[in-house]
Amino acid sequence: QVQLVESGGGLVQAGDSLRLSCAASGRTFSMYYMGWFRQAPGKEREFVAVITWTENYADSVKGRFTISRDNAKNTVYLQMNSLKPEDTAVYYCAATKDRYNWRRPGVYDYWGQGTQVTVSS
Repeated sequence: QVQLVESGGGLVQAGDSLRLSCAASGRTFSMYYMGWFRQAPGKEREFVAVITWTENYADSVKGRFTISRDNAKNTVYLQMNSLKPEDTAVYYCAATKDRYNWRRPGVYDYWGQGTQVTVSS
């Protein structure tokens, strides 16, 4: 069992930066691949980034967002730079053992409650 708690969201202006954190409970954190997803009002939940043996990003955030993890702290991060109004959404972290289908929300076993990111223009 893994419990995930996100933090770090907020209201920022376009061009600003934010760092989201996702703290995980449980001793098996290092066994999971960790992903970030986001969901804007009226839209489906979409893949943002994942860290497996490497990092992968959605095209919309590539070059602006960076995912990282600290297994000693049981924490995964999402550094978001050059934020745009279209990045506004609730951001979720999630854990999966599926090493191939990490773009699909359905393969993730555990989810956090989400943290709101709002980017004003």
